Amino acid sequence: MGHHHGHHHHDHTHGANKKTLTIAFFIIAAYMVVELIGGLLTNSLALLSDAGHMLSDAISLGVAVLAFQLGERAANYEKTFGYKRFEILAAAFNGITLLIIAIFIIIEAVKRFAAPPEIATTGMLTISTIGLLVNILVAWIMFRGGDTEENLNMRGAFLHVIGDMLGSVGAIIAALLIMFFGWSWADPVASIIVALIIMRSGFYVTKDSIQVLMEGTPKNIKVEDIIKTIENVPGIKSIHDLHVWSITSGHNALSCHAVVDTHITIEEGQRILDEVEHQLIHKGINHITIQMESENHDHHGSVLCNHQGLSKKS
Repeated sequence: MGHHHGHHHHDHTHGANKKTLTIAFFIIAAYMVVELIGGLLTNSLALLSDAGHMLSDAISLGVAVLAFQLGERAANYEKTFGYKRFEILAAAFNGITLLIIAIFIIIEAVKRFAAPPEIATTGMLTISTIGLLVNILVAWIMFRGGDTEENLNMRGAFLHVIGDMLGSVGAIIAALLIMFFGWSWADPVASIIVALIIMRSGFYVTKDSIQVLMEGTPKNIKVEDIIKTIENVPGIKSIHDLHVWSITSGHNALSCHAVVDTHITIEEGQRILDEVEHQLIHKGINHITIQMESENHDHHGSVLCNHQGLSKKS
C-alpha cells in the first residue's frame, strides 16, 4: 500500500483565506446596516435588495470563516479526513442563498412595476455610490489575499461580494435615470438585471459544491490522462478500481489497485509507488493510495475492475 500527503501549500492558502474572509466580514457587516437604513429612508428597492444581498454576504462570509475554522480541526477516529469538507458545505450554503435572494428580488421588482413608489434619488445615489466603493475594496482584499479561483468556499463568498458590487452599480444607474429622466421603472429593472447575474453565480457555485459532495471527479483532473500516467510507470501492467475525488477545494485524492509482476521485490514495489506519486502530484493529486496486487488476484466480479469502462464514462 502506498500513500502520500501534500498539505503545506493547502495549509498556507487556508490561513490566508480565513484572514481575508474575516476582514471582509467586518467591512460588509458594518456597511450593510448603513445601506439597510438608507434603503428604508429612500424607499429604493435597488438599495434594499442590495442591503439584503449584503446581509446574505455577512452571513455567508461568517459561515465561510466558521468553515475554515472547523477545517483546522485535526482528524480523529470518527472523522478520518477531519472537518475539511465543511468548507464545501459552506460553499453550497452560499450558492443556495444567492439563488433565494435573486428570486426574492425578482418577485419584489415585479410588484413595483405595478405600483412604483416615490424614491428619494439623491439619498439613493449617495448611499449606492459609497456601497460600490465599499464592495470594490472588499472584492480587492479578497482577490489579492485569498484563493478565489480554486477554493469553492472562498469563491462562493467572493461571488456574493461581486454580486453586491453589481447591485450597487445597478442602484447608481437607476438613481441617475430617475433623476434626469423621471424613469421610475429603472429601479425595478436594475434590480432584476442584478438578480439574474446573482442567480447565475449561485447556480455555478451550488453545482460545483454538489460535484464535490457527490465525490465527483475534480474538474481539473482528466481520468484518461491519470490512467495513462500510472500505466506508463515501469513495473505496472494495468490498474483498476480507480477513484478520483476532492476532499475539499485544492485537496484531491486518488485510490486504485495496480497489477504488478508476481515476483516483485519490496524495494521494486516502493520504487514504483514513489514514481507514481511523483507523477500524480504534478497533476494536482496530493492524497494518493495505491494497492499493489498480482494478476492472480481475485477481484470478486467488481464492476469497477474494468477501468476502460470507467474512462469512457468520465
